Amino acid sequence: MASAAPASSVEEVLPSPLTSASEPPPIFDGTTRLYIEYNCPFAQRTWIARNYKGLQDKIKIVAINLTDRPAWYKEKVYPGNKVPSLEHNNQVKGESLDLVKYIDSNFEGPSLLPEDPAKQQFAEELLAYSDAFNKALFSFIVSKEDVSEEAVAPLDKIEDALGKFKDGPFFLGQFSLVDTAYVPFIERFQILFPNTNNYDITKGRPNLQKFIEEVNKIDAYTQTKQDAQFILELTKKQLGV
Repeated sequence: MASAAPASSVEEVLPSPLTSASEPPPIFDGTTRLYIEYNCPFAQRTWIARNYKGLQDKIKIVAINLTDRPAWYKEKVYPGNKVPSLEHNNQVKGESLDLVKYIDSNFEGPSLLPEDPAKQQFAEELLAYSDAFNKALFSFIVSKEDVSEEAVAPLDKIEDALGKFKDGPFFLGQFSLVDTAYVPFIERFQILFPNTNNYDITKGRPNLQKFIEEVNKIDAYTQTKQDAQFILELTKKQLGV
């Protein structure tokens, strides 16, 4: 059974989000910084990866308030003006899936990608599908349509994927970067669907149920979770439902 990196069990004091009134950090001073918003699932991917590899002392969290974001973030840090972004070696990189791979490849700590070529290939397939998975299920929530086999087909695809490797409950058997990519969104769909569609995403999906149970034993992930009721209300507001 996979377990979190030892250092990830250390309780971390998180900084308050920076707003338009906040001064910027001393950018490009040699400090490695991960710019995130605590409630953003894309940023959560990189936050989990950072925690799992035990990099709390190597990669500093800088929280940004996206609803009142500082002008300097776009001007001086990341022109894309989104989170996450990573300041490292006098460069700033973006895009959550690219950053998860970058963090895994360029920093010490437990690997988030197994050496098995079959698992590596499956990882690429699942990462490539992740955007379509998220868009399909968020679109279904917004549509307010009745649940149909077609509507929840992405969940069935994930259920099958979770059964491919038998050496653990995660997408590649053991915990990997694929899990960091999917779990922030699965977390939200598990919260949203009962409320918006009167539907339990784990019903009839034992692999997904097991995945959720086991990932919630991993400190690197649970330390990034926000209050479920807050996530529900925030996401419904963002989706307009």
